[in-house]
Amino acid sequence: MNLRERLTDYSLGNNLRLFWKLFRRREKTGCRWWADVLTFFLNRMAHRRGGYIGRGAKIAGIPSLPHGLHGIYISRYASIGSGCRIYQNVTIGEVNGRAPQIGDGCLIGANASLVGDIRVGRFAKIGAGAVVFADVPEGATVVAQPPRVIEKAAHSA
Repeated sequence: MNLRERLTDYSLGNNLRLFWKLFRRREKTGCRWWADVLTFFLNRMAHRRGGYIGRGAKIAGIPSLPHGLHGIYISRYASIGSGCRIYQNVTIGEVNGRAPQIGDGCLIGANASLVGDIRVGRFAKIGAGAVVFADVPEGATVVAQPPRVIEKAAHSA
């Protein structure tokens, strides 16, 4: 990360370098007490930014979070590949203890929800506002339902 990117992250309040350092340290620790302490600090940091990453979540590399952790919920059962880009207000949730397995290089748009025991293939794109509850093949693009007019209001001229 170059100096310009670091300054931009810092000025936006999205500087998550410390967060990811602590996250990786928690993954490597063998001491239950130390893991609990790190979890406390990670939860506080995520909560201040309006997000949540579950304790058992498996995240390869550091995902690109253009808007920081703002509104991002990642289940403790989720698995996210490396090089993923996740926008604000995304939910990667669980159903009966089963959560999505997301491949490398995926893009997940704002307000998208991925729930249940699904697999998202590598380099897939999930559009803004999409609700995904079925497997997504590698390289596919998933978008939300097209907008439609339910009722047209009558305006008098």
